[in-house]
Amino acid sequence: MKKSAIVGLLTIAISICILFSLNANTDSYSNFSQASLSNKEEHVMGYWDKSKPTEYDAAKDANRFAFHMRDDKGLVREVVYNGTKPQDFEKSEKLVLIGKMDKNTFYASKILMKCPSKYNDNLVEVNSQGKVEKYN
Repeated sequence: MKKSAIVGLLTIAISICILFSLNANTDSYSNFSQASLSNKEEHVMGYWDKSKPTEYDAAKDANRFAFHMRDDKGLVREVVYNGTKPQDFEKSEKLVLIGKMDKNTFYASKILMKCPSKYNDNLVEVNSQGKVEKYN
């Protein structure tokens, strides 16, 4: 075989490996039922259930925020977030939670909020200190 053919085959093989590795890291949204079957962190999209109370007492424990969320299948579960209550949480339209299920409780490591905007739709990420960062 010629050297140029070997180099070409190696380039194609490396390109295919890169494409497969990029595809393996894509995340899709799941619901609470799917998250309960998984051992890894899942992205669950849903809506805050305003009919159930929220738990946040900054004086008692500023790093615990609990509320209930309804996923796209209509299943409502308690969500516990180890961080401060996100700023403008009440104004959010849709939530994306990143975390794991444990029995009937979802433990979120991140909360992404889709807030209403006058001009465009943006997802807003809240870090563990409660600071809001843009997430598109």
